[in-house]
Amino acid sequence: MVVASTDEDCSLAGMTGGRTRGWWEEYREILSADMLDLAELERHATAMRIATAIHMPGLLQTRDHAYALISEIVPSLAPHEVEHRVSYRIKKQAVLHGASPTPYTAIIHEAALRMGFGGSAVARAQLQHLIDMSEREKVTVLVVPFGVPAFPGSGQAIVCVRGPVPRLDTINLDTDHGTELLDAESKLAKYRTVMERMEKCALTPVKSRDYIRGVARQHTTQILERWTC
Repeated sequence: MVVASTDEDCSLAGMTGGRTRGWWEEYREILSADMLDLAELERHATAMRIATAIHMPGLLQTRDHAYALISEIVPSLAPHEVEHRVSYRIKKQAVLHGASPTPYTAIIHEAALRMGFGGSAVARAQLQHLIDMSEREKVTVLVVPFGVPAFPGSGQAIVCVRGPVPRLDTINLDTDHGTELLDAESKLAKYRTVMERMEKCALTPVKSRDYIRGVARQHTTQILERWTC
């Protein structure tokens, strides 16, 4: 696990790391330690907020979308390795289901809605799944459209995992070299500000849902055009 921590290591990551055995243990010899640490961190979170510009949030992906995405962005993986990562990603989504789902807010740039991993049919199913999830009580989906004059994010996916108190929060950055977990207060403050600015750029939940429906209809049109060619 890559962690930039405070001297006291009083983050949620520090409290949970290596102390809980959960479903992720079955991947101990298969996936990297930082991926398992992230699953454990999300399991103990009291709430989560993610901001992403290019990819759909992992907790809101369909299996087909996840398979296409992982296959295309990590082309060196063997088919069974891809399947391991997909199954891990789908199992992580359990935190949004069940009797006590974790409150989850996703701020998604329009670019992510239009990436089209797996083709139009997979993309449309992914968008419908996003709409369905946005209608769940504890899930909020906010879209930042292309028309917004300025976008405060860098394109890097940012996840804020909340602990029981603010000082136990952890920021997860999804980088090319793996997962990076930050809990120093100065960095927490910086990324909280960035995410708040991104959220202010987004449409309301209702308008976001309508916007996603519009993008999904465009994918349907693309499918029909291919069938008639």
